[in-house]
Amino acid sequence: MSGVSGQPPADPEVGPVVGDSQVRQVELTAAGISAEAADALAELTASSVGAPTVMIHVFQDERLRLVGGCGLPPQWEQLRGAPMASTLAGIVVDSNLPLIVTDVDADARVPAEAPLRLIGGAAYAGFPIRDPRGEVTGVVCAVDYRPREWSAAQLAAVDQAAQAATAFVAERHAAAEAARWSRFLDLLLANLHVAVGACDAAGKVVFANEAMRQAFPAHTDTAMRDVREWGADLMLCDATGRPLTPEQMPLLRALRGETLRDFLMTAYQRGAAPREFSASAQPIPAGEDAIQGAVICAQDVTAQRRAHRLHHCELRLATILARNDVTVEHAGGEMLRELADTLGWPHAELWLVDEDAGLLRPAARYDAPGNAGDIDMPQQLRCGQGLAGAAWENQDHIWVHDATIDARICGSAAGSGLRSALAVPVPASQTHILAVLVLFADVVEEPEEILIMLVNGLAGHLGQFLERRRSMELQLTLLRTKDEYVALIGHEMRTPLTSIGAYADLLGGLDAGDFDTEGRQLAEVIGRNTAELRQIIDELLDLAAIDTGHATFTCQQFDLAEQVRQAVATIDLPPDGPRPSIHADLPDQCLLSADPVRIRQVVDALLNNAVTYSPDGGQITVALRAIAGAVAELTVTDEGIGVPDDERERLFSRFYRSSRTRDRRIPGAGLALAISRAILDRHRGSIALLPSDKGTRIQARIPSDC
Repeated sequence: MSGVSGQPPADPEVGPVVGDSQVRQVELTAAGISAEAADALAELTASSVGAPTVMIHVFQDERLRLVGGCGLPPQWEQLRGAPMASTLAGIVVDSNLPLIVTDVDADARVPAEAPLRLIGGAAYAGFPIRDPRGEVTGVVCAVDYRPREWSAAQLAAVDQAAQAATAFVAERHAAAEAARWSRFLDLLLANLHVAVGACDAAGKVVFANEAMRQAFPAHTDTAMRDVREWGADLMLCDATGRPLTPEQMPLLRALRGETLRDFLMTAYQRGAAPREFSASAQPIPAGEDAIQGAVICAQDVTAQRRAHRLHHCELRLATILARNDVTVEHAGGEMLRELADTLGWPHAELWLVDEDAGLLRPAARYDAPGNAGDIDMPQQLRCGQGLAGAAWENQDHIWVHDATIDARICGSAAGSGLRSALAVPVPASQTHILAVLVLFADVVEEPEEILIMLVNGLAGHLGQFLERRRSMELQLTLLRTKDEYVALIGHEMRTPLTSIGAYADLLGGLDAGDFDTEGRQLAEVIGRNTAELRQIIDELLDLAAIDTGHATFTCQQFDLAEQVRQAVATIDLPPDGPRPSIHADLPDQCLLSADPVRIRQVVDALLNNAVTYSPDGGQITVALRAIAGAVAELTVTDEGIGVPDDERERLFSRFYRSSRTRDRRIPGAGLALAISRAILDRHRGSIALLPSDKGTRIQARIPSDC
């Protein structure tokens, strides 16, 4: 090497001096100097200093490790692991000062076990490498194998090498810190729930975090996509509902120098629910007048905005439901319209619970303008049947993610283009349901707790309204019942009493000679009227006993089919005039565990009712069937005078007698069906008036096990 004052001694055991690349592998160190950079710096320093060997050490894992050098002696591999305190480089680190040695043997600072002695070194010049905080992280040293005086220029060259290494360290630290912050920011942006995106000066998308890709999956799937292309498959509207052109999009407005804050917009994508965003965008400056891009942050505020609208909807509905003159049908229709329009859902239904019949009956429906309205809404649903029946049975809300998948529960809605559905029971108490709200969306909607909570709140308001209406109806019913009871006392009971009194007077005025002939006829009339009066009193007492729980019910197994056959065979038909014919469709056997006397009372009441209200004859059909071995279903159908549509709901009320009954002067107290309903309630059964083209069709359902 040019200018080298001495060479490292050859070791016959090890061989001649060899290049670093043949004997060691050095990676990037914690200090930030690569092996290639360290070797190049050592070569340059050796040439400037005129030293045969230059080494660069770094402090790593509490040891000084060689990361680069030139003219290394062959013995250096044997010196790995030497204690730092025994090395001259260690002295530099400890003192935080350069160390200059002109003659190793004459310098007391050099430890006896110093590795420099073992490789034959005679002169040493070492300068510290510092990190950005000024702490020593390594050493650059020049070694000669004979004593020498180091000139100022040579020492300056070694010092400059150390400073260059320090610059390397600073640069590497800065790069590492920048990389660390970059990773931190990437991780932060990736985990933000706020959508963040950026474009360059040409309007090309250069960044989109995970929230942005989820919010606009069709528009950020390709890096460097032009923002102006978003309008091709995405419709954005402002807060007033006006569509935004590509140039009106917040990111492009920011690219033109605008700064936007809390810009409300709605994104419409095919097959997905609309999403509302609050966006802020601003330009990214490149200088005083230059813009190198723009950035946008968009927060999904769909739930918050929907909650805000539902709150206003709740206030509007509260005003409607507070009125006493509004009907259930009108209030229900208004609620459905307000709810559906607020949510942007095209179809809604309200079902009322008919406790007496154990059924749900439709009260109102709403179809948004433009909706086909081809959804079949049945006349009734049983508990557990359909979406409304399932919500009634569960006494909790049901969210159907995709109606096309669960067509059974959603009925015809599944084939009408509707996708998601929400059914919410309307409670009167924790265990008592008055109605069920059902809402349908035309896109797949994910369940939202806040939406369910708000709709439940609206259902609570409707429940209070229904309770109030029911209370008012009960008051009216009580007044009407009192009037009917008075009328009953005044007519149904007064008539036989009057007859009894009159015939008793006649009987008392007979001569002894006439008593045997006329007296017997008068006594028979008195007996018939007494029996009629006794029947009315017995029915009143029986109904009162059942209502108060004083009536005794027994449970035993019997054959209902045989019981119905006996009832049909013994039914009293009119002695004169048109007589109805009775057709019985009965199974061979239908076993029940119930009170046979009380069930026979129900059977007789249904048959007598059919005969009584068929004054013009016709056919009476009695059908009995067992359903899945769990319920017996008895249906009695007649072709008689029927029940007016506006009076159907009152059929099972006590003292009810239809206007047609009164017009035809058909006698009766209006208690038989009320007693039948009370008996079936005690058996956990039900009784209902079913639709019929002519006459009356009543069905009683009795569980097979009491």
